[in-house]
Amino acid sequence: MSEERKEKTFKEQYLAGEIEFEEIDTYSQRWGKSDDIRTLREYLGLNEKEEDIWISESEEALQEILDTQKRTK
Repeated sequence: MSEERKEKTFKEQYLAGEIEFEEIDTYSQRWGKSDDIRTLREYLGLNEKEEDIWISESEEALQEILDTQKRTK
């Protein structure tokens, strides 16, 4: 029995130190060109608060929030 392996989200990879924050742009572009039915927020692995900060404040503000999570992991 073969299970399809789920691709890690941007947030999972960033918090694990596997990618740089700037990769969020690549993930966003990939989502825009895909047939994925998830919202961009879901695709990136962000929660509603993180999405709100990203939209209403800035990418830098989102990075600060994620960096805080990275340090407390």
